[in-house]
Amino acid sequence: METTRVLPGLHMLAFAVGQAYLWHDPGSLTLVDTGTAGSGAAVAEAVRELGHDPGDIDRIVLTHFHEDHAGGAAELAELTGATVMAHRLDAPFVRGEAPGPPPDFTGAPGWERELYENLPPLPAAPPCRVDRELEDGEVVDFGGGARVVAAPGHTDGSIALHLPAHGVLFTGDTIANVEGRTILGVFNLDRARALESFRRLAALETETACFGHGDPIARDAGAALRRAAEAADRTGA
Repeated sequence: METTRVLPGLHMLAFAVGQAYLWHDPGSLTLVDTGTAGSGAAVAEAVRELGHDPGDIDRIVLTHFHEDHAGGAAELAELTGATVMAHRLDAPFVRGEAPGPPPDFTGAPGWERELYENLPPLPAAPPCRVDRELEDGEVVDFGGGARVVAAPGHTDGSIALHLPAHGVLFTGDTIANVEGRTILGVFNLDRARALESFRRLAALETETACFGHGDPIARDAGAALRRAAEAADRTGA
C-alpha cells in the first residue's frame, strides 16, 4: 500500500485495487473507505507512520458497499472501535444481510463489460456493523462539517462527501480520474442515474477532488469536473 499526501491533514491510501482517504482533525481521524478485505494491518501501519494511533480513527465513512471500498471495514471497525457509517440503502449489504446487486451494463460501452468479466475476483467483504445510516444532506462531524451528497447510480446508496470549509470532495466511484482523464466511474447499477449524480457533484464548489480510483485533483477541481460532466453529456460516456 502506498500513502500519498494530498493536502495538509489529508492522505490517500492506495491499495492494489482502489484507495481510501485519511482526514486529520485535531485529536481525531476519519477514514473514508477501507480497501479490500485484509487491508486493516496496512492501514493501521500507515496511520502509525503518519504519527497517529489507529485508535484515533473515530469514524469510518463508506461511500458504497463494493468489496474494494468496504472490504476492510469489519477488521478496521474492530481494531479501532470507530463509528461505521454508510448510506441507508447500502447498509444492508455492508452488514451482510443480503448480497449486493451486480452492475447493469445497459448503455455502457462494450469494453466495460469485457473489463468486468476479465478482472480477477476481489476477496469477499466480511459483514460489518453499520452504526449510523446516512441520508442525503446530513452533516458528518469532521473537516468542519462534511455534507453527505447522495450519488445513486454506481450503487443505489452511493454517496459523496463534500467539505465546504476546505473545498474538498470525496466522489466515491461516481467519478474516476484515470490516465489523465476524468470520467464517469465504471460498473454501475444504473448508468443514467450515475450520469445525473456526476452532474450533481460537478456543480459543487470544489477545489480538491478525491476519487475512488485514480489520482486526486488538488487544485481547481470543480472546473475539471464540470468540463468532464459536459463531455459525458455529449458522448454519454
